[in-house]
Amino acid sequence: MRTVRTRISRSSSGFAKALTLCVLSVPSAIETSLQAQSDRAPLVLPTGQTITPLAAKGAIFESLNPHLPGRAEYRAGQASAVSLSPDQRTLLILTSGYNLIHDAQGKLVPKDSNEYVFVYDVSGERPIQTQVLQIPNTLFGLAWQPKGDRFYVSGGVDDVVYEYSGAPGKYALARSFHLGHKAGVGNDVHPGVSGIAVSPDGQKLLAANYQNDSVTLIDLNTGRVIAERDLRPGVTDAAKSGVAGGTFPRAVIWLSNRKAYVASQRDREIIELVVAANTVTTGTRVKTRGQPVAFVKNSAATRLFVALDNTDGVAVFDAVHARIIETLPTPAPRRIWSNPRKLGGAGSNALDLSPDGRTLLVSNGGENAIAILSLDDHAAGLKPLTKSRSKSNEHEPEKEDQQSSVLGLIPTGWSPTGVAVRRDGRLYIVNAKSPAGPNPEGCRKTTADNYTPCLGANQYIWQLEKAGFLTLPMPSGAELARLTRQVALNDHFPNVDSGAADQTIDFLRQHIHHIVYIVKENRGYDQVLGDLGIGNGDPRLTLLPEPITPNHHALAREFVTLDAFFDSGESSNTGWNWSTAARTNDFTEREAPVNYADRGLQYDQEGGNRDVNVGYANAAERLAANPLTPPDPNILAGTADVAAPDGPDGNEGNGYLWNVALKAGKTIRNYGFYGDLSRYTAKPQKDVTIPLDRNPFASHLQVFFSTKAALQDITDPFYRGFDQAFPDYWRYKEWEREFDGYANDGKLPELTLLRLPHDHFGSFKKGIDGVNTVETEMADNDYALGMIVEKISSSRFASDTLIFVLEDDAQNAADHVDAHRSVAFVVGPYVKHRALITAHHDTVDVLRTIEDILNIGPMGLNDGLAQPMTDLFDVKQAAWSYKAHVPAILHTTKLPLPVESGHADVSSWPHSTHTAQWWEAIMAGQNFDEEDRLDTVRFNKALWLGLKGTTALNEASRPR
Repeated sequence: MRTVRTRISRSSSGFAKALTLCVLSVPSAIETSLQAQSDRAPLVLPTGQTITPLAAKGAIFESLNPHLPGRAEYRAGQASAVSLSPDQRTLLILTSGYNLIHDAQGKLVPKDSNEYVFVYDVSGERPIQTQVLQIPNTLFGLAWQPKGDRFYVSGGVDDVVYEYSGAPGKYALARSFHLGHKAGVGNDVHPGVSGIAVSPDGQKLLAANYQNDSVTLIDLNTGRVIAERDLRPGVTDAAKSGVAGGTFPRAVIWLSNRKAYVASQRDREIIELVVAANTVTTGTRVKTRGQPVAFVKNSAATRLFVALDNTDGVAVFDAVHARIIETLPTPAPRRIWSNPRKLGGAGSNALDLSPDGRTLLVSNGGENAIAILSLDDHAAGLKPLTKSRSKSNEHEPEKEDQQSSVLGLIPTGWSPTGVAVRRDGRLYIVNAKSPAGPNPEGCRKTTADNYTPCLGANQYIWQLEKAGFLTLPMPSGAELARLTRQVALNDHFPNVDSGAADQTIDFLRQHIHHIVYIVKENRGYDQVLGDLGIGNGDPRLTLLPEPITPNHHALAREFVTLDAFFDSGESSNTGWNWSTAARTNDFTEREAPVNYADRGLQYDQEGGNRDVNVGYANAAERLAANPLTPPDPNILAGTADVAAPDGPDGNEGNGYLWNVALKAGKTIRNYGFYGDLSRYTAKPQKDVTIPLDRNPFASHLQVFFSTKAALQDITDPFYRGFDQAFPDYWRYKEWEREFDGYANDGKLPELTLLRLPHDHFGSFKKGIDGVNTVETEMADNDYALGMIVEKISSSRFASDTLIFVLEDDAQNAADHVDAHRSVAFVVGPYVKHRALITAHHDTVDVLRTIEDILNIGPMGLNDGLAQPMTDLFDVKQAAWSYKAHVPAILHTTKLPLPVESGHADVSSWPHSTHTAQWWEAIMAGQNFDEEDRLDTVRFNKALWLGLKGTTALNEASRPR
């Protein structure tokens, strides 16, 4: 799901004057409280991990306060890079993410809705904030001029690089270099400049054009763009047309004034750049095991160290001979976790090298830790290579004589994104986000006489997650061992199941032969089940109460009430990866808030990259599946998916639930997961737009085209994907058609993936069968869910089928506990009846439980180290049944519902509060074509107004 907002963009001259704040940092009450809380106990994340950022002796942990006028308590989110000045006295911290602010009337405040460069004096033990620079948009790029008198920042979607000059605390915008891209490479995407680097002589700058698959060379003497080089093989060599390479260039580094390297994140290659006076050409291309995302070099420029996301490693690159010497794993010391299957998820995303060149510090974003690696003489470039080392490459196993290794781990805040080390060993670490906490005013605050938009509360989930800045001395010896043990506890290294858990899982493996996994969209716990009457709910925040959602309520009451269940993702780009892979990769973590703030980048998380279906290998296949596809064979050539997590043993892009299930020999059927949705909403034209057909099987009309090659042969092509004009009732009927066939044959697939998206809401004007208001769409979703459960309960598969249901995220909901808290159900044989489960559970736990019951093994570190949800089961509770409830409001629609006695007079049944026309008008300008292409905060405001009216509900925001 993707949120679209008004992109903030101003010319450089428009913000050069007023957007520099010079301040002296003083720890606020928020920082003091955070430090005290962190000292007392670990903070639990919605991923099941915990964080302890103040565990190290001498650690200082603070949030990033831009000191906006009138907003003393505001803190920025999504720190993305950190950089020390050449003299080691000044530290820069860059943010790239959401960071939007609305006023009390709910209007965006452009002057306060920027990204930031925080400037710190780090000449002493404690960093002192001396200045904050505001920039409309950024994208990861931050670089110093070698002389240290100026630095550069990438402007992201604004396709510009900024130069700041001056003295510490007095930096000001000096120049802006506009790169001249009108659009990005893909299907209707923006440009976006990312990594930047300055040549050793300070004369030139290279910029990686993340969305244009090229690099730009800038002459810093004249300020002119003097060259651009496309990195795709087929663009510069016609004989290589359609050959993959060079896409999503992320980081760039100079080795000398004539040679540099750029990292292609999607195509997993390091590309040599040869720089002449006014030209850039590409040379050697070296493949990497994982996704290269960051560089650092040794002082002699003979070694490059490359952070490899997805497979959690560092490539040691011989820069003299342009080859990888070895790849060092980064998750943990072998004594803590040997990781025999090479499960990914630690998320190595940034790195720095100690001044002596012997210690490498690696930011593990998915592990919430910094890995400290000791480099041997070969890796550090201090000794000639052995014969065996000189022949090694990135595809060979690690050598037995390898001495480089992880010494230990340092706990950080949530999702570290950058690390820098000073000459005296002091460390500076930034992280992107924090636990969100409650959001009770998230789109629910009203007054008696007029509506105060909830946007003014600024409690959207991406606004609530704040960045952090950690400073500490380099630990060693016993202190590093202690911190390593703390990270092991935080991340559950190693995980040893209890005997009782093993016995329960063993029992379920013997008796459960089918799993039905249902993923819905965007609802929170209080929003739906706050009125349940049991559990920790707040009925004042309930927008979709029991009359609209009788099946949600019945399933929670009759089986297990999970009132402490958390969706691990914030929004659908993170949420769908968490829901199908139990993790994200660094691309998704960095892209998600930028995309949702509409600061560039696009929704790339369901098998499409830049709105191109990369599940098909070439342009011809793509065009056959979707005539709207750009025909150029060099646009995102190949089937690599930049957002896809790797599977066990570094299996590229195959880290999803279906991948490990297929590898384990399980049978699978997919209904609606990961498909190309653009043809549902395209401008009507022959052979392009897929009509709203209630029974496409009978019409022989293919309505779903998978974006994953592994799913193409196991997907129902007649099951319509995400389309809010189409009722879930008809999705149920298509699933029922196949289910009846399986019942006749007695061969139900072992794993069913089933998407029920209509609780997302939208497309009211296009909605068919009168299912065109929020109430009827939610009731439709509720009834479809109830019918699926009833169908299974009355079938031959009832005794050996479990049903798991969750929301991919909870971003469109207010909740008095946490913005991640959501609705989840587990139904079927051996599930406890009428049980309240108050223990913390999350998306990762659900996937671990499914994996254990099916005996398919984990996809990555998170689920591999999680515990199954054995507290939900009672091995003596075999019998179960369920009868679906028809939400009364559906009788006002044209759906073919069963006739219920005693309700002949339709006028006596509840009706929608507002008409489809009203909902269409209040949602005007929203884009319901794909998941979360919404202004989510304005959308939630409309929900509250339409369902609750203007009754005063300020009382609901008070603590219970």
